[in-house]
Amino acid sequence: MHVIASTLGYVLSSNRRQALLIHRTAQADDRHYGKYNGLGGKLEPDEDLVTGMHREIREEAGIECSRLELAGTIVWTGIEPRGGRCLGALFRITEWSGNPLACNSEGDLVWADLTDMIQCRLPMWAGDRYFLPLVFADRPRQFHGVMEYTRDVITKWTYSEL
Repeated sequence: MHVIASTLGYVLSSNRRQALLIHRTAQADDRHYGKYNGLGGKLEPDEDLVTGMHREIREEAGIECSRLELAGTIVWTGIEPRGGRCLGALFRITEWSGNPLACNSEGDLVWADLTDMIQCRLPMWAGDRYFLPLVFADRPRQFHGVMEYTRDVITKWTYSEL
């Protein structure tokens, strides 16, 4: 079984009450269509997780990261169309420079309230309700989890904290 390495980043506003999300509405055949998501994607063959996160934020939002915090990792199963597992590194981007783009080839970039995200008041993946409270906890601890999907339904969620 192959493993796909990826990043998922949440760019925080200066007051840390909002995060920059992408509302995936640009491509009707996008499996994320209509959902709000953090920024990120698959690593290039020669990238480490941090380099990949920097590149993805630059490409998707047009800004430069100056401080990243590793929130944790998740191994997702059942979400890749060709099978396999996806290892995602989740980051909080607490310092950055530039002016975020209004949109990109995947959809519109929007500032969302953390409360709305944590309580899943936006159309998001079902699994977000399990890990976003860990990412944005008042005193976050790094976590490492496994989330299994079967036909877009979560069948397992376990994690450990450091």
